[in-house]
Amino acid sequence: MTLHDMTNGHIAITEIFSSIQGESSLVGIPTVFIRTAGCNLRCQWCDTPHAFEPGQPYSVEALVGVVEDFGYRHVCITGGEPLLQENIHALMGQLCDRGSIVSLETGGNVAIASIDPRVHVVLDIKCPGSGMADRNLWDNLDNLLPHHEVKFVILDHDDYEYAKEICYSHDLFEKVKTVLFSPVFGELAPAQLVDWILDDNLPARLNLQIHKFIWSPEARGV
Repeated sequence: MTLHDMTNGHIAITEIFSSIQGESSLVGIPTVFIRTAGCNLRCQWCDTPHAFEPGQPYSVEALVGVVEDFGYRHVCITGGEPLLQENIHALMGQLCDRGSIVSLETGGNVAIASIDPRVHVVLDIKCPGSGMADRNLWDNLDNLLPHHEVKFVILDHDDYEYAKEICYSHDLFEKVKTVLFSPVFGELAPAQLVDWILDDNLPARLNLQIHKFIWSPEARGV
């Protein structure tokens, strides 16, 4: 079954697991992760290439049941790119209806306008170092809500300057709850990124992927 065959309430899934949230303003909170299959981007530094695989079909009802079995209130829907699958909206809505705190990690090149407003969106704006900056959907910035977050994954100083310019030209520091600056793991030293943020007195939040410090950077399902 391919992504395009996911009808009748099915969603292609790469993996489901529980762990702590490794990044964003929700860092450290016990969370159920639902990783969808399929991605239409190929970032140079991608750390989840296994999400390119076809995945396994789950019904929305089955996924809701899996979340309830874990018993955690926080649920993170990630990928890949979850918004490539239309049925993801039904899943997010049902989870919110049942009292889950739902976050969605999206790559920023698929429209977010129709996402349930209860969902905590983490929108990734691609910097030039990813090789995917030309795929950013800028209309998404007009559909951000105050509780959403915007993330920039930064490879080098050029990426930092790009992210800073986007933040100021689109008033992101005023528009959303949190702007995250994340160094590419193993490529940019966190201390260097901190120096740039402090030198510019930038109101961005340093975003370290703490799961990669706790476990192996290559570990899956953690």
